[in-house]
Amino acid sequence: MLSAVFIVFTHRSFNASGLIFAASVKILFTLVQSTSHPINKTIYLIRHGETDFNRLGIVQGSGVDTDLNETGNLQAQAFFKHYRHVPFDKIYVSSLKRTKQTVAPFIDLPIPIEIIPELNEINWGIIEGATPTPESSQLFTDMLEAWRNGNLNQCVEGGETPNELYARQQRGLQKIMEKREERCILICMHGRAMRSFLCLLTGNSLAKMDDFGHSNVCLYILEYREQGFHILLNNDTAHLNA
Repeated sequence: MLSAVFIVFTHRSFNASGLIFAASVKILFTLVQSTSHPINKTIYLIRHGETDFNRLGIVQGSGVDTDLNETGNLQAQAFFKHYRHVPFDKIYVSSLKRTKQTVAPFIDLPIPIEIIPELNEINWGIIEGATPTPESSQLFTDMLEAWRNGNLNQCVEGGETPNELYARQQRGLQKIMEKREERCILICMHGRAMRSFLCLLTGNSLAKMDDFGHSNVCLYILEYREQGFHILLNNDTAHLNA
């Protein structure tokens, strides 16, 4: 029987004005499995293809449901051409169109596709879908710096914190891991969400999110063994140049 155990450690720090809570949060995900039925799962993890907003540098987030542009569709076709031979048991996507369109070339193959909303992009609040300004660009940069410094309960006004994103991704991963019969799966998701998800899979702190590079339709391959996931292929785009 498979169960998920979530262990949360919090850190407190002080300054001259008093207590500051949640300067950083480290969350470890541990899978408990039956010794007679070990987990065997390989994940192919890709980011969605390019959209016009990607090209224009406009933040999309979970509240902007854009379509792939011509380049994005070509990227999707290139990935399909290179990996159509992989015997995927299931394809998982977020509830946003850009992930569904990226895996659309696989539709004609007998591979089930499942939507998991917990895989959606982080909510970027008031800067989602807005044409960048010097002020909004600085806000975006400052927020990333705060997260790198471990301030993981901060967010843009109206948005989602990394800890909130991580919590819903834990629920999404539990759904995926419960499907023990699915040995090889493809997951298509989003840039910031992918960085958080990789931290969840590998047990890294969310403050290290930016250590995981990504670009449109980049590929990570991870294999579950010895009570955790290990990265076999890192941010690969060779399929786009084949």
